[in-house]
Amino acid sequence: MVTSKQPRKQRKARYNAPLHKRQKFMGTRLSSDLTVKYNTRSAHVIVGDTVLVLRGDYKGITGRVDKVDLSEGTIHVTGVVSTKVNGEEVPRPLYPSNVIITKLELKDKTREARIRGKE
Repeated sequence: MVTSKQPRKQRKARYNAPLHKRQKFMGTRLSSDLTVKYNTRSAHVIVGDTVLVLRGDYKGITGRVDKVDLSEGTIHVTGVVSTKVNGEEVPRPLYPSNVIITKLELKDKTREARIRGKE
């Protein structure tokens, strides 16, 4: 990514970044007990993680991550839904910075090794 001091160029670089670089933007804090256990403060959000919403209308809701949308930079969490005028419920996208991970999905051994490797 371009290291520029001008905010417009920083935003442009972020919005035009390829998907493999957008993955870096999807990091979020770990809960305090996970921070102590893995000796790291943050990790990337993946489908299957359990998160706690810290900001917005859905503050306090705990749910499982159903979808990670790199193109929009958002995640969808079970239980965080908006009701449309016709009564249909649709998932409400959240930014990863507004949640903390309370339980990690560790089926992927590479992810587990990466998180543990920071010790």
